[in-house]
Parts: sequence; C-alpha cells; structure tokens
Amino acid sequence: MSRELWLLRHGKAERYDGNEDYDRRLKKRGKRDVARMGAWLQEQGLLPDAVISSPAIRAIMTAKKVCDVLEIDREHILMDKRLYDEGMVRVKSVLADCPATSSRVLLVSHNPELEDLLTYLVNPTHLPETEKLLPTAALVRLVLPDDWTQLEKGCAELLCITSPKSLAEESEESIE
Repeated sequence: MSRELWLLRHGKAERYDGNEDYDRRLKKRGKRDVARMGAWLQEQGLLPDAVISSPAIRAIMTAKKVCDVLEIDREHILMDKRLYDEGMVRVKSVLADCPATSSRVLLVSHNPELEDLLTYLVNPTHLPETEKLLPTAALVRLVLPDDWTQLEKGCAELLCITSPKSLAEESEESIE
C-alpha cells in the first residue's frame, strides 16, 4: 500500500513590513483561495488522516480554514516548528515522524521548503515547466512509498498540482 502526501502552501498573506514574519496573517484573497482549495478537496472526496502545520500564523490560518471546510475538528491540527524556516531536511524529519497508519497526510507550510521538497521527491522531468511551482494556496498530491523514514530523491509520483487560479479557470470553462 502506498501513502499520499499533500503539500499545501499557505494562502496569500500580508506583506512583510519589517515586523515579525512569523505573525503575518492571511489577506482576504488568501482566505478565499484556501477555502476554495478545501472545497476542491471535499468535492474530490479527499480527506486527510493527519494535518500538520507550520506554527506561523498564516500557515495555521490556512490549516484551520481547510479543516473548517472539510468539517475536521481544528484540534486535530498538529503544529510542528520544524516546518517554519528550517529547511527541507527538517521538513523531511517531520515526515519521518508521521505515524505509518496515516495514509493521507496534509502538510501546510511555506516556500522555499515546499518547492525544495517537491523537486527532491519528484523526478524533475515529471514536474511542469513553470516559473513558480507552488503559488500561494497551491496543493500538491504525491504518492510516496510506505516508509517515510528514508525518502529518497525521485521516490514520489506526482498526482497533481492544483492552484486556486486553475480552479477559477475550470469554473469559468464550465459556465461557458
């Protein structure tokens, strides 16, 4: 049996104004986009077994909003400081600590760590050629081997990268 890892970049946040980056909150657009991603997960019948978030305010707001849309109790969100500004190796250590019983894990975090992890786990030839792989509120679905303690380069299969913008384009196409 293989397991899925879902990478969700936090929604659009307030501009960094020299104050504490950690405390930046989601903007109105960020809240809307994150709710849209939660609704998409719900429409697809995708519910995570575990939700792990960076403790930064914008990431927690993102995780809470998605959980609200999916009707998952917010108390199930695990916060892990290794997901905030500590690099890809630390993010991999969070994955290594995930219980093997969690077959679908939603990880809410930041760039550049998420893009670094994505380009490590997926063979680069299987990634789309784009300027920015993970815009804000984008969600990546990956299939990984069962054992997350020894994730090797190129070991994941990319199922999809979905962004709020692509969902908006799909909605417009279905209206036409």
